Amino acid sequence: MFADRATIYIRSGKGGDGHISFRREKYVPDGGPDGGDGGDGGSVYFVVDEGMNTLADYRHVRKYKAGDGEDGGKRNCRGKNGEDIYLRVPKGTVIKEQSSGKVIVDMSGDTKEFRILKGGRGGNGNQHYATSTMQAPKYAQPGQPARELNLFMELKVIADVGLIGFPNVGKSTLLSSCSNAKPEIANYHFTTLSPHLGVVDLDGGSSFVMADIPGIIEGASEGVGLGFDFLRHIERTKVFIHVVDASGSEGRNPIEDIETIHNELKKYNPELLKRPIVIAANKIDIISDEPVDINDDGSFVYSEEHDNVQKIKDTYEPQGFKVFPISSYTKAGVKELLFYVSEVLNGLDKTPVVFEQEFDPETNFPVSDLPYEVSYDYSANEYVVEGPRIEKMLGYTNLDSEKGFAFFQNFMKDNGILDELEALGINEGDTVRIYGFSFEYFK
Repeated sequence: MFADRATIYIRSGKGGDGHISFRREKYVPDGGPDGGDGGDGGSVYFVVDEGMNTLADYRHVRKYKAGDGEDGGKRNCRGKNGEDIYLRVPKGTVIKEQSSGKVIVDMSGDTKEFRILKGGRGGNGNQHYATSTMQAPKYAQPGQPARELNLFMELKVIADVGLIGFPNVGKSTLLSSCSNAKPEIANYHFTTLSPHLGVVDLDGGSSFVMADIPGIIEGASEGVGLGFDFLRHIERTKVFIHVVDASGSEGRNPIEDIETIHNELKKYNPELLKRPIVIAANKIDIISDEPVDINDDGSFVYSEEHDNVQKIKDTYEPQGFKVFPISSYTKAGVKELLFYVSEVLNGLDKTPVVFEQEFDPETNFPVSDLPYEVSYDYSANEYVVEGPRIEKMLGYTNLDSEKGFAFFQNFMKDNGILDELEALGINEGDTVRIYGFSFEYFK
């Protein structure tokens, strides 16, 4: 079964704890501290795998954890780093934070690899805390904690042109007749259960990717039938070919079908109707040109379906929709349709549709309910900020990056820590110690 959604849990590795130990060598009874640093925890990465086209692997295994860093040891031995893990996904996978539904990363465009959770940094051993006044520190820094996220992943196909329409109107046949795609085709009153992509190569070297999107029914925008299974796959598409059964062979009214699907697009996302839509009036090969009767005055009477193509043109071409009568079975009119679509694509912005980040795991985490303490260390002549809230913030923040350090500064301000330092009498140039980090204070 085609799997285009999955929910998983991920966790980065915890940093190893720094070690507390002292040199004990012959003739050196009171050696200095030699506790080693803990290893860094493993990080979690997402990587695009061009050979994948579903998220089926994530339906069976739902929990993924990177390796924890090893604790430091005596004699300045640093613990081993935890192993990183790389989760492979198809191109076009959008990864969201589960509870909010906000986008973390869209694995398309230039994004081939993305670190979603950084492993906790290993703690410093006690060798780092020796000073002229404290030569035997009995403190080592704990490793930064692991980070965890619950994720919702959606695969949104990447295609230039999307074939939309009710089930059984000939979308799969059209795709197979003009591209390298080979979807299963049968006369079902249901629908294709997965999107199929094919490359359309035209004379002159131009080509584009076309997708046969699963069929839509009325109420799809509210999730009826396949609902969102259909609609999520059209969000990247730049041009729509709306395939309609002009023959009425299923007893349907083609104009009513067109209106129904346009209404569903509008309900789901009104911006979709602003994209170019070309109407393919399909199955003209089974529309009879023979009269079905003769009037008393000798004029011919044709079937009701005989004039369907002209009715579609009269209704939609004045609204700006180009209509092409085609037969996806005999390929009549298909070449003209594809060349027109190619011209439309050439006139559009070539920038791929990529969903912007809405949730940054590096700066979004719940710490506001945890305690912290601001104090002054007279022996070291330093201001000290510590506590679970601070420790967790450091575990989630990469202070080596510009974005991470900017977040750190805003965190100090937003949590009232700067105000508390001011209340203690801090001056510019004074030192602020936050676990293993020291900063000079400037307003």
